Amino acid sequence: MEFSKMTLEIFSQLEHKWLSHCEYKKTRILSIDGGGTKGLVAGAALIHLEEQIRARTGDSQACIIDFFDVLAGTGIGAIFATMLTADDGTGRPLFSAKDAVKFVLEKHSEMFKIKNVGILRRRQRFSDKSIDNVLKEALRRNDGKVLTLKDTCKPLLVPCYDLNSSAPFVFSRADASESPSFNFELWKVCRATSATPTLFKPFELTSIDGKTTCLAIDGGLVMNNPTAAAVTHVLHNKRDFPSVNGVEDLLVLSLGNGPLRSPSHRQLQRSGECSTPSVVDIALDGVSETVDQMLGNAFCWNRTDYVRIQANGFTTETEEDVLRERGVESLPFGGKRLLTETNGQRIESFVQRLVATGKSSLPPSPCKETAVTLLANGR
Repeated sequence: MEFSKMTLEIFSQLEHKWLSHCEYKKTRILSIDGGGTKGLVAGAALIHLEEQIRARTGDSQACIIDFFDVLAGTGIGAIFATMLTADDGTGRPLFSAKDAVKFVLEKHSEMFKIKNVGILRRRQRFSDKSIDNVLKEALRRNDGKVLTLKDTCKPLLVPCYDLNSSAPFVFSRADASESPSFNFELWKVCRATSATPTLFKPFELTSIDGKTTCLAIDGGLVMNNPTAAAVTHVLHNKRDFPSVNGVEDLLVLSLGNGPLRSPSHRQLQRSGECSTPSVVDIALDGVSETVDQMLGNAFCWNRTDYVRIQANGFTTETEEDVLRERGVESLPFGGKRLLTETNGQRIESFVQRLVATGKSSLPPSPCKETAVTLLANGR
């Protein structure tokens, strides 16, 4: 009897190790939407995600980057992703999830400081200088070093739209490691993806070696949900992810930031046409939801390998409200359904699987000396 118990225990442990080994091959992606200036939904999800990781590992110092291989973000999501991956000089991130969200909330009025512009100073937009100062403060090490894309603990992806080339531009650590012509200061990367037209002027930035320039506006206009960009990057980056052959090798957590406006506020004008603000909101939300539908199809509606956390209500005011809301997910042929699990419970289930596979062992991205060939316009 004792021998049978011992044999069962041995085989159970071997089975656990084998399953963990098979699961460990999956590359883990965390993607954070743009939308809003506070990022309440994503912020609540990030804090809960890290708290659950620490609770399940018993490690009070565990961070999100310990269990993810790639982070991507747009707008306010990019600010969070960058703060969570910026290297403090010891291989650890400058901010925990809680500290990053706290920083954004405390500095919110300073980051998005309204000023009057125009001849009669009747038009309002946010102060460029004010948000610049806050981002420089956040993404600078204690020794004064201004961090660049290469100074991240894990690969980072941040999109914007480049007016110079009339095309999307994705900042990435992989490109920065290949050539200084694609390495940019992190605070400038965050400014580029946050330069919402009418609220900020287009933001011009130049690479570390001065060879690449970009006149950027808000990445949310083309990639408000950057999950597809992150998945595509991993599938085609054989240098950093040689074992990834398809989506079956990926584990993805995508964090939304709630719809920009509720359907009841998308009112028609007297002429029966949609107002311009409504059209903009529909376009931005539509980009995010279309990406969600596409990824759902790509993952064959596998609800464990691809998880999307999104707010379904429009009165959300606190982090607790976000986590208590019942989850919502896309359906294969369009539309959505309300789940029985809350957003908090869905994150907990994801973390249980995440922790069971062990910490990420993705090595630092190599820095190569060979430069890439630039296009005629400096790109």
